[in-house]
Amino acid sequence: MLVVYVAGARPNFMKISPLMQAMKDQGDFESVLVHTGQHYDHNMSKIFFQDLAIPAPDFHLGVGSGSQAWQTAEIMVRFEKVLAEINPNLILVVGDVNSTLACSLVAAKLGIPIAHVEAGLRSFDRSMPEEINRLVTDQLSDYLFTTCVEANDNLEREGISKEKIFFVGNVMADSLLANLAAAKQSDILSRLGIESSKYIAITLHRPGNVENRERLGNIFHALNTIQQKLPVIFPAHPRTRKQITGFGFSEQAKEMVNLHLIEPLGYLDFLSLMSQSRLVLTDSGGIQEETTVLGIPCLTLRDNTERPATITEGTNTIVGSDPDRIVGEAMKILEGYVKAGQIPKLWDGRASERIVAILEEEGRRKMISKGDIKAKDTGALL
Repeated sequence: MLVVYVAGARPNFMKISPLMQAMKDQGDFESVLVHTGQHYDHNMSKIFFQDLAIPAPDFHLGVGSGSQAWQTAEIMVRFEKVLAEINPNLILVVGDVNSTLACSLVAAKLGIPIAHVEAGLRSFDRSMPEEINRLVTDQLSDYLFTTCVEANDNLEREGISKEKIFFVGNVMADSLLANLAAAKQSDILSRLGIESSKYIAITLHRPGNVENRERLGNIFHALNTIQQKLPVIFPAHPRTRKQITGFGFSEQAKEMVNLHLIEPLGYLDFLSLMSQSRLVLTDSGGIQEETTVLGIPCLTLRDNTERPATITEGTNTIVGSDPDRIVGEAMKILEGYVKAGQIPKLWDGRASERIVAILEEEGRRKMISKGDIKAKDTGALL
């Protein structure tokens, strides 16, 4: 079975890596990796391929940055040429970035079956570009692999057949658990001059935060108080750094002596930083999941989340952009009032194996075709 993997942005790489390895181990799959180039600089792309031992892409579309519409359209035009050249049996997309949507649209129009890993997640906030990407991709997909039972419920409410939905667990956890020992060998803490459990990490990249001056200002206001208690390490996404400067917050950042704005980190360095932090503040969906697996307290700087298991079972708390709430929740954690969490069901490092087992069974029965898909028992793997 010839499978095309689509990776476009930093969060995709962690999900693609264990899937490619599981298919390689199984042996009945031929893999083609397409990197759309949505994230393209060294710290946002190449270093992830190195850290996760992902093979060089077979096709690099080199799309780069642009508006939502331009980037989506450009990916579609370039990806269509790839599919016409290789005629795969299946394309596999992950997550909710523009590459996920664009490549799914192209495959659907060409009649090529689609597998969506991390299907069914919903924030119920259509002002988020990612929510639109999720909704459309799931409607087009033939295999919908979910991380939690809430995602199954969302898909069924939207009219998607149960036979297309497979609860397999979280491939993000697969990557984390497989690489945690290597991450512990990182010297990132010594390079930054900090000690384990004596700092806070923050990431910020979503347009709703970084492209909104009021929200970004509120977050910086909160950071000003928090950094007086512990050093705050802030690996800044290029767009985030640009907006900090554009909105005039650069001087304010410089005045915060314990706020350390640094370049984006590779996967292993960031995993090491996150796993040894006292607290993580983020607007990233993936980091909400990773902190839950690691048992690290997480405050999500958004008004909602598409990953409810991190709230109901994990270590995550939604705080929005209200500075008083951000500071209040952070201080509780620093004073020792830490939310007890547990790892959700099937976030056990074997989600990729389950996905491959399902696809293998479908391939064996020669049923990789639209409208003729039946769920299979994955046996002991579940």
